[in-house]
Amino acid sequence: METSSEEIRQPVTEHLEELRKRIIRSLIAFAIGTGLCYNYSDRIYQELIRPVMQALPPGSHLVFTELTEAFLTYFKLSLWGGFLFASPVIFYQAWGFISPGLYGKERKLIALFAFWSTLGFAAGTAFAYFIAVPSIMRFFFSFGQTIVTPMPSMKESLSLVLRLLLIFGVMFELPLFLYLIGRGGILSAKSFRKWRKAAVLGSIVLAAILTPPDIVSQLMLAVPLYALYELGIILCAVGERRSKVVLAAPAS
Repeated sequence: METSSEEIRQPVTEHLEELRKRIIRSLIAFAIGTGLCYNYSDRIYQELIRPVMQALPPGSHLVFTELTEAFLTYFKLSLWGGFLFASPVIFYQAWGFISPGLYGKERKLIALFAFWSTLGFAAGTAFAYFIAVPSIMRFFFSFGQTIVTPMPSMKESLSLVLRLLLIFGVMFELPLFLYLIGRGGILSAKSFRKWRKAAVLGSIVLAAILTPPDIVSQLMLAVPLYALYELGIILCAVGERRSKVVLAAPAS
C-alpha cells in the first residue's frame, strides 16, 4: 500500500518541482529584462513619448512636479519593459510545462492562437502609436495656447500613452475572438449581424469609458472598434465553415 502511495505522490512532486524551476527561470528573465530596461529607461521613455513630444507646441516641454516622480516613472517603465523582454522566456516556460499533457492537435491550435493573438496585439499597438496617439495629443494641445503654455507631467503622459497602447492592442484581438466563437459553434455570424446596432452603441459607450473625455479620442477608438467587429463577423463565418468541415470529415 505504501508503494502505491509513493507511486502516486512522486509524479506530483516532480510536477511541482518542474513548475518551481520554470517559475524561477521566468523570474530571472524578468529581473534581467527589468535591469536592462532601467539602464536604458531614458531612451525607451523618449521613444514611447515621441508622439506627445511631436504634438507639443513650441516652448512646451514635459515636467515632473514631485521629487520621486521621475524615478518612479522610469521604474514603472522598466517593469513593463522587463516583462515584454522576458515574455518569450515566460511563454516558453509555460508552454514547456503544459505541452506534455496536450494532444498534437491541441498544441497546434494553441500555437496558432498565440501567433495570431500576438500579431493582433502588435497591430493594435502600432495603430495606436502611429495614428491614434498623435491625433489625440494634437487635439489636447490645441487648447489654451494663447493663454497658458502646456506643460504636461511626464508620469501622466506615460500613463496615458501606455493605457492607449494597451486598449488598442486588446481591441485588435476582437476579430480573433469572434473567429474562435464561430469555430467553436458558440454563436453564428448571423447572430452578430443582427447585433450591428448594438455593436455601434457599444463601441461608442466603450470608447467614452476607456478614453479621455473628448470626441477625437472617442472616435479614434469607436470607429476602428466597429470596423474590427465587421471584420470579426467575416472571420466568424470562416470559423463556422471550418468547424462544419471538421465535423463532416469523419462521416465522409
